[in-house]
Amino acid sequence: MTQVKPQPFQAPTPPHLLEVRGLTTEFRSRTGTIFANNNVSIWVAPGKTLGIVGESGSGKSVLCRSILRLLPSPPAHISSGEVNFNGRDLLKLPESEMQKIRGADVGMIFQDPMTSLNPVWTIGDQITESLRIHKGVRGRQAREIAVGLLTQVGIPSPQSRIDEYPHRLSGGMRQRVMIAMAMACQPKLLLADEPTTALDVTIQDQILALMIQLQEQTGMSIILISHDMGIVAETTDWVAVMYAGRVVEMASTMSVFNRPRHPYTVGLLNSIPRMERKVDRLEPMQGQPPNLLRLPKGCPFVERCPVATADCAETPVALREVEPGHHSACLYPERIQ
Repeated sequence: MTQVKPQPFQAPTPPHLLEVRGLTTEFRSRTGTIFANNNVSIWVAPGKTLGIVGESGSGKSVLCRSILRLLPSPPAHISSGEVNFNGRDLLKLPESEMQKIRGADVGMIFQDPMTSLNPVWTIGDQITESLRIHKGVRGRQAREIAVGLLTQVGIPSPQSRIDEYPHRLSGGMRQRVMIAMAMACQPKLLLADEPTTALDVTIQDQILALMIQLQEQTGMSIILISHDMGIVAETTDWVAVMYAGRVVEMASTMSVFNRPRHPYTVGLLNSIPRMERKVDRLEPMQGQPPNLLRLPKGCPFVERCPVATADCAETPVALREVEPGHHSACLYPERIQ
């Protein structure tokens, strides 16, 4: 069990809507403490999209829920760090203030719309809930706004669909309802936790195009969590790569894809099939992700890394700038080809 020692972190100088510094989220149990987020630092500029990628269990969803303080405590506990949103540290706000921010200034699209939507409420009631709470809009006016949102996200026959229950909608339509709920109060920041999971390719493309369109119309920032590197390459401005609860690389999307500076990122990119590269087999990463209860003292990727040395197993390293605008948590980024 190892926690990365917090180090001074400076995000790039332009103003940021969201800046997370040294965030550590623990899950405590009888068997030990899991650092689901271990000294995580990210930032999002106004009107831009940050993609977060990594294997399942790397801490992506926990990060989004930590930002909004939606994790149950116990067992979750945010032990250190800052979450500065629009000039305010969300970790220091009372719960009453956080309730004003959730859904109003920060919206979230959860990973599974079937389990995130309330099965005994109509979709109209669920969309208008945030309007009633945050805007004081009720009755016919709230219903008209909800119909407009359903129209905006491409739900056919919104006047009748608004009175449907979630189980009567397809997966793609439920995901559109989730987007309508998240966009109801026109948030400044949208957290999208794998919004296209389990959807077919055509619906995926429609959902992503819809999010980009809404971003252009409202100027909101987006944090997009995805396993699909192709989606991240097409829709994001910056990319943060997570592994074992840590951000191991962060840079502009073009830099990450063209010149990765962490061996884990190289492994992710090598596992993508490419039309222009004819190979008999893709290159899988060897080994398995580490047990978060028994992390190595140094780099968590050391046992799977093709360029690791003895120093990597013993020397903790936090995210640092290795090239202008390019941050990596690798001791020897110059060895990466």
